[in-house]
Amino acid sequence: MLEYIRFGIFAVLLLAGLLVEVTAVLGVSRFRYSLNRIHAAGMGDTMGLLLIALAAIVYLGLNAVTVKIIFIVGFFWLTGPVSGHLIGRLVSETDEHFDAEAKLWKR
Repeated sequence: MLEYIRFGIFAVLLLAGLLVEVTAVLGVSRFRYSLNRIHAAGMGDTMGLLLIALAAIVYLGLNAVTVKIIFIVGFFWLTGPVSGHLIGRLVSETDEHFDAEAKLWKR
């Protein structure tokens, strides 16, 4: 009985992660402005990776492989936002039509 519950949790987490990743792919392909695409990719990466990694941890149990998965997720969580931020800064500095596309906050 416990195996079925564990498999059910695994299946729900995996399907949720795949749904988030598919949504991110659709966002990247449908948005026309690069900053919107970066946002969709970054959010999909972060949440989708978490859900899929949790599914793997539930499926495998707690062992050395799951510790490695946790380290991989941590590495992606540290580097993903930094790379997205740097790409966004690059776009804001080099795009000729940045003022027309982005909403600038008044100071």
